[in-house]
Amino acid sequence: MKLAVRVKLLPTPEQASALGATLRACNEAASWLSSEAFTHQVTSRAGLQAHAYVDLRLRGLSAQPALHVVRKVADAYAALKVTSIRRTPVRNAPGVTTSTGATGRRRPSSSAGSAASLSTRI
Repeated sequence: MKLAVRVKLLPTPEQASALGATLRACNEAASWLSSEAFTHQVTSRAGLQAHAYVDLRLRGLSAQPALHVVRKVADAYAALKVTSIRRTPVRNAPGVTTSTGATGRRRPSSSAGSAASLSTRI
């Protein structure tokens, strides 16, 4: 059985400023790493870690935040890749039309199940 506990941090002003500085440093490092990943076409976790881990450490990040940045950028590129695959046009069979719903997924449209066709059959 897993138990989840919600905890609210109550940092002192000095701790809050240190947390804020760490978050800014991580976000700046993630932006830098994302541009490097795009430039060098390296998007896997292993590839990004091999390419940029030392540079992230030299930017002042300790080991755990540096690996978090690598994971964050790699996951963002993986999600982007999946999204772009879903949005590529699908070739239809002759005579079959498709429509896009609210989810953005393409599905075959059929007049057999629509309300208008039901009313004409009754």
